[in-house]
Amino acid sequence: MPRFALRCRACHTVSAAPDAYACAECLGPLEVSYDHTLTGEALRDAIRSGPTSLWRYAPLLPVATVPDDPVGWTPLVRADRLGRELGLDELWLKNDTVTPSFSFKDRVVAVAAQRAKELGYDTIACASTGNLAGAVAAAAARLGLRAVVFVPATTEPAKLAAVTTYGARLVLVDGTYDEVNRLVGQIAEERRWAFVNFTLRPYYVEGSKTLLFETAEQLGWRLPDALVIPIASGAMFVNNAKAAGELVATGLVADRPLAFFGAQPAGCAPVADAFASGAPRYVPVKRPQTIAHALAIGSPADGNLVLEIARRSGGAVEAASDDEIRASIALVARTAGIFVEPAGGTTVAALVRLAERGLLPRGGTVVAYLTGNGFKTPDVVPLDTDAVVRIPARLDAFEDALPEPPPTVAGRELAEVR
Repeated sequence: MPRFALRCRACHTVSAAPDAYACAECLGPLEVSYDHTLTGEALRDAIRSGPTSLWRYAPLLPVATVPDDPVGWTPLVRADRLGRELGLDELWLKNDTVTPSFSFKDRVVAVAAQRAKELGYDTIACASTGNLAGAVAAAAARLGLRAVVFVPATTEPAKLAAVTTYGARLVLVDGTYDEVNRLVGQIAEERRWAFVNFTLRPYYVEGSKTLLFETAEQLGWRLPDALVIPIASGAMFVNNAKAAGELVATGLVADRPLAFFGAQPAGCAPVADAFASGAPRYVPVKRPQTIAHALAIGSPADGNLVLEIARRSGGAVEAASDDEIRASIALVARTAGIFVEPAGGTTVAALVRLAERGLLPRGGTVVAYLTGNGFKTPDVVPLDTDAVVRIPARLDAFEDALPEPPPTVAGRELAEVR
């Protein structure tokens, strides 16, 4: 296992406490720093011999032991039909809609929950917009821990049914996610619980790196030219940039330019607005108004660092309206056969906008992250009644309603060919 420590991102002081989340010297954010003993081909061999889960990257993660936990190693889908519509020659979709609780949050929770168990905690908890609650509850069930999750009372019921079924305690809070988060901060001072996205945040965010670890390996150990990533707290964005640096530093991939592009819903787009205006820092959104509840964080913890990374890498941060998000859910379903929730729709909508503006490399490798399953938000995209017919149980009624189309050759009618 790797040797690691918690180091302050601001003043670089190493923390003496393994479960600290803020620097004792300057109150800056802590992040995991590694002393990698494996590099190059030896590290690749260790990864190849590991399980077909995110735990194959245990030499690059902050855990002492590897659990038998089937999270990660999700498909990287080549999306040629969608790529053609957008004018992109090589477009890939990282499909994290198929994890155990059907969102990428299973990754970050897997790492944080394992670390919580190693540190002797018996309860894991979180503030959530929905997906994280399910991931925490599922992880607790797998590891034999207690779980308590806090969500805004407006969270979609479809995202919450599984939480109590897994055995977690669910706390509905009348307020926005940011208000829920502040409440959790107060509770964390009173209870010795492992709040995965607060008190164990330095470990939690490390799970995000596995998205790019897998992507690079699935691309034949190379970095893409561009990544399109949804932004909620900004942790996924920031830690994928960290992952790129670690992949290069350990000799797993060649160093090459990688542009980072972010996606936010227009109804909660503090980072996208700051990017568009050229501002060095974002202005928080007090009352998010968007169907993309998973991204409705008005004061993203890593938002300013997202701005810095996007600008430094030659990327951008784009916002999309709710109508664009709905249309993009249908677009990726129709062209790639993947049903995403509004967070994924936001990513695809930003992808569309970026392609239309010519900001993505047409001949390069573009990867977009799809982070949540559309079956969690069934009311967002209504039934297309134009695609529905109702008939009596008779063959003639079927033939009248759906007459057989003319035979085709490679998509062209035979009459045209002749």
